[in-house]
Amino acid sequence: GAVQLLATISKEGQISNLSVLNGDSILARAATDAVRQWKYKPYYLNGEPVEIQTQITVNFKLPN
Repeated sequence: GAVQLLATISKEGQISNLSVLNGDSILARAATDAVRQWKYKPYYLNGEPVEIQTQITVNFKLPN
């Protein structure tokens, strides 16, 4: 199943806010735990780092 998250990425490239938009609650917990560890390159606007919001989809699949 898929879990959709709404994330705020700080000027330093860290996840500063994370909320679940939809998905199974057990998978959502695993997805948020994983995404909180991610590090992004800062987004620059006019040469300055800025905070941005983005939507992240984490897909879970059963092994074959």
